[in-house]
Amino acid sequence: MNKNFEQLMKYIEKEMAFQAALTLFEWDAETLAPEDSMAYTSKTIGILSNEYFINLINDDVKKLIHKLSEEKEQTGLDFNQKAIVKDIKKSIEQLEFIPPEEYRAYSELTAKASGIWSKAKQKKCFADFLPALDEIISYQKKFAGYRAKKGIKPYDILLNDFEEGFNMEKLDEFFGKIKEAVIPLLKEVTKRRDSIDKTYNHRHYDIEKQKEFCRYISGYVGFDFNRGVIAESAHPFTTNLHNHDVRITNHFHEDNLESAIFSIIHESGHGIYEMHIDDAITQTPVGTGTSMGMHESQSRFFENVIGRSEAFWKPLFPRLKETFPEQLNDVSLEHFIKGINKATPGLIRTEADELSYPLHVIIRYEIEKMIFAGKIKTKDLPEVWNKKYKEYMGIEPMDDSNGVLQDIHWAGGSFGYFPSYAIGSAIAAQIYYHMCSVMPIEKYLTEGNLTPIREYLNNHIHKYGKTKNTNEILKDMMDEELNADYYVRYLEEKYNKLYELNP
Repeated sequence: MNKNFEQLMKYIEKEMAFQAALTLFEWDAETLAPEDSMAYTSKTIGILSNEYFINLINDDVKKLIHKLSEEKEQTGLDFNQKAIVKDIKKSIEQLEFIPPEEYRAYSELTAKASGIWSKAKQKKCFADFLPALDEIISYQKKFAGYRAKKGIKPYDILLNDFEEGFNMEKLDEFFGKIKEAVIPLLKEVTKRRDSIDKTYNHRHYDIEKQKEFCRYISGYVGFDFNRGVIAESAHPFTTNLHNHDVRITNHFHEDNLESAIFSIIHESGHGIYEMHIDDAITQTPVGTGTSMGMHESQSRFFENVIGRSEAFWKPLFPRLKETFPEQLNDVSLEHFIKGINKATPGLIRTEADELSYPLHVIIRYEIEKMIFAGKIKTKDLPEVWNKKYKEYMGIEPMDDSNGVLQDIHWAGGSFGYFPSYAIGSAIAAQIYYHMCSVMPIEKYLTEGNLTPIREYLNNHIHKYGKTKNTNEILKDMMDEELNADYYVRYLEEKYNKLYELNP
């Protein structure tokens, strides 16, 4: 092994250890930690974050990265090692100009902010969260300013952190194309929403039976319980320590069967991605999904593209009816498929149907742009939020809990994250059309055989981790980068057929 790279690996091993510890605190905070614990635990998180920072941002690591970035040194590195060097270099560029004391203070702030947000949401009171949010935004603007190069806007820096190569110019074009197609289509569909009845979904469903079925369907799509576990949290999520320790959560409602089922398929999609990262790169900086957009493409491919198809449910629906015979006695497979695909504008992003979902993302993207352009005061966020929901979907939140406080992302400082959800949906549609051209995907689903589908994704996406970025993976897979036209085509074909509209 290259001697400089061997020396770098000592720092990387410590970096990954600190990251694993911080991940465990995150997992614990969302699943089992006492409600009042974070005010004190945040100090420990701050110390660990500081040690993580010092381990990465120091002269020795910078010198090693500088040497390993030189052309003569690169010849002695393999593909994975070059990707690791590139990723570490990017991380240093993100953090090196941030004073360590500010990084620690910010880490402690965001650790506490999730609890503040949670209580504010319960009270339906944005004002309770406002001081913490103001402080987080202030830090984000300051940190982006430290990193900004001439001519680059702060929000573009944040967007690039989550999706390499994407900025406001590209996303404005992307979202413009989606808005142009989705808003009029949703209006037409809304006129016919009463044509599909899904009252069955809101009958009483025993939670223990839901848990049993959700565990089954998670394994059915490919989640490996020798490498992963399921817990409960208010907001379902996926995290991991490495490819042999992947953790997902779910939530359950007695009067909403669909919520838990599609949440678990969604999170299982994320989990399957992480479980199939190549062993050679796990526990390294590139041993995880390449971007939030690509990660979302995998969860949404499983949840929506195949998970809401008739072919997928043909072998599964009898088992669901056996689990809930009284509640689903009068529901046919055809009725169920129409129900799980029904489009009705709603207030909650995580519960949204496929057609209205991108509008939820667009609203958040447009608001974040306003925040970082200085065009909105934080105290006015609820008003702006509500106006956009009224304009785009014809509905308006009745309180802050169902409006501006519904997502935890801003409490964690995740500005620039939301566009990845729509990018992921678009990639999922693009992957679907490509896979239809290379395999009999409908036949496999009807047979209950997801192995060929999963293996294709593993071989073309999962195993590479972050050694390739999103567009590089797509280009190698189907000789084409991200193209929103496939997403528009997917939504138009699906909902024109479902609601018998004239395409």
